[in-house]
Amino acid sequence: MTQARPFIKWVGGKTQLLDEVRKSLPRDFASRQHVTYVEPFVGGGAVMFWILQEYPNIERAIINDINQELIYTYRVIKENVEELIAVLAHFQDEYIPLAAEDRKAYFFEKRVCFNTKKTNPVETAALFIFLNRTCFNGLYRVNSKGEFNVPHGKYANPRICDVDNLHACSAVLQKVDILCGDFSETGRYAGPDTLFYIDPPYKPITETSSFTSYSKDGFNDEEQIRLRDFCVQISKDKALFVASNSDPKDVNPSENFFDTLYNHFIIKRVSAARMINSDASGRGAISELMISNVVNA
Repeated sequence: MTQARPFIKWVGGKTQLLDEVRKSLPRDFASRQHVTYVEPFVGGGAVMFWILQEYPNIERAIINDINQELIYTYRVIKENVEELIAVLAHFQDEYIPLAAEDRKAYFFEKRVCFNTKKTNPVETAALFIFLNRTCFNGLYRVNSKGEFNVPHGKYANPRICDVDNLHACSAVLQKVDILCGDFSETGRYAGPDTLFYIDPPYKPITETSSFTSYSKDGFNDEEQIRLRDFCVQISKDKALFVASNSDPKDVNPSENFFDTLYNHFIIKRVSAARMINSDASGRGAISELMISNVVNA
């Protein structure tokens, strides 16, 4: 049986850090019963798909994101995957045989269609996946009007319709409640049997690292502070959490933003690869933060 994995590329996706997430969990996590899992910023879902298949003791999961088109896509994969596969297969059959310039024109035609926001949920989901699979570096970026504006990528044979993985994702999502809204709304699920994995838009550590705007409203330092307050509250409600973020000390060793912000929690620095950079020399190992209230991890 195919293991479900993210159906889109996602900047900051956590596939490479799954082992660090595992190390951050309570030692007895696999033996706990009636566990609820919550992701307030699901993004590409790498941790969610992994953890729900790795730990069958998780009885219920809640995922959330403020990106409406992303959430439409999750819901369509859960509830209407066969129709989605049919549309994606059609896109793939049309796009793959085209010459380079015709591919580019086809991409921009679909991007305009996506930005009209007048498509039905299945069409929206199909366009979302198609654009993700064929745009530059698999980015998701919007302008001040909320319009997707990433340019066309140059992939020889992009896999637009991955039938086996879409079926596997749909199967995993059957026990997942899918929300769309502010991360704080997931706080109502906090309790002694709840684990939160929190992967917000990262704090930019350079002037050029914020080009992947999470939403048209962004996610600034005030939002990071509000997220810290959220972590404090769910901890008071006896929930466990593991959170990820950038490490400003990578660029400025005296920068203590997160060390100060989360000084009452456990902060661990782990090595990760910087994958998204137009200049290959800007890619490589960096430090990321794992922040947690799990004392015995």
